[in-house]
Amino acid sequence: MTTSNTTQAAKTQYAGNKAEHIGSFLRALKLKKARYDFADRVIYEETLRQVENAEIDNLVDIQLDLDCSVMTDGDFRRAWWHFDFLEQLDGIEGHKIRDGLKYKDVISKPYDVRVTDKIFFNADHNCLAHYRYLHQAIEGFATAKYCLPSPNMMLYPYLRNNRYYAGDLDAYIQDLGLCFREAITALYDQGCRYIQINDQFLAYLCDERYRTQELEQGMNPVELAGCCVKALNMALDNKPADLFVALHIERGNFSSSWLYQGDYDFIADHVLNELQNIDRYFLEFDTERAGGFEPLAKLQSAQAEVFLGLISTKTERVETRSEIITRIQTASNFLPLERLGLCLQSGFASMEEGNKVSYDTQWKKIKLMNEVAKEVWG
Repeated sequence: MTTSNTTQAAKTQYAGNKAEHIGSFLRALKLKKARYDFADRVIYEETLRQVENAEIDNLVDIQLDLDCSVMTDGDFRRAWWHFDFLEQLDGIEGHKIRDGLKYKDVISKPYDVRVTDKIFFNADHNCLAHYRYLHQAIEGFATAKYCLPSPNMMLYPYLRNNRYYAGDLDAYIQDLGLCFREAITALYDQGCRYIQINDQFLAYLCDERYRTQELEQGMNPVELAGCCVKALNMALDNKPADLFVALHIERGNFSSSWLYQGDYDFIADHVLNELQNIDRYFLEFDTERAGGFEPLAKLQSAQAEVFLGLISTKTERVETRSEIITRIQTASNFLPLERLGLCLQSGFASMEEGNKVSYDTQWKKIKLMNEVAKEVWG
């Protein structure tokens, strides 16, 4: 049975809510221009930071106005939700590639990461300075949540089959887990009490097409699921008891397109009940691609909450209160209502280009989420 060492006091203080956004928001045109100008060496880094700081300050004010009790910096300092973090770890570097990643309807920019050496946490990683700024900007009137990619993002075949580790998967998992444990400890030391881990690889394992491909290449998906559990459990082993941890299972989010489909049955059987120190799951249920709520029943014995991603960040259409409440009621047939919450399906801009959604719709969806949660859970 999955357990967590997080105290009830910490759960109430840092995450005593029933509605939560996933983290990233659409970038203002001023911010996009500043990032492009910096890349083209038109402005200095100091000027870029000033623009980023001002936009983050404004975002914090908007989140406060919309009654968000947990806030982020919107990923405003990142081009990618994961690469910006991963490429600053020792032993991992970013690089341009020939072709971008193929989503359902679009192709991303041609960029990726690769393993070049033994993986360590870099004590000068910019995540620490970025978190410090967010923490100070919020000034204690809400919880500052830091979002980081899962160590499992390094488990795709072309990443795990690297030259440095030369097929020693156990050593690779060990170093990833220890590296992320150091990252989490370093963030905690900066005052962070809420970590959100974003995991796209678990959604990859939900997709039967990719499990079949792994089998064809000689890798058992169940073994891979075990690797995911080991890496995350190692990263969170002996975490501080006042650190709240959420896990978002991300199905791909770029320009309103997606990567993976399939229900949660496979990971419910092989992952969710074996993970330790996860306090909250964010699971996407905005489309039929995610399957039904039935796998929630397999979390009956777990301690974690499940927040239902019923509000899409990919579409301009704003959902209705009645349809969301009806689906929450349906989900409560498989997991008690008190164990459930409401969240957005994903971020609005996992990459700096953002989804095909207007700024106005973005805020309407945040407002709707908070209002529905108050109506359902009080």
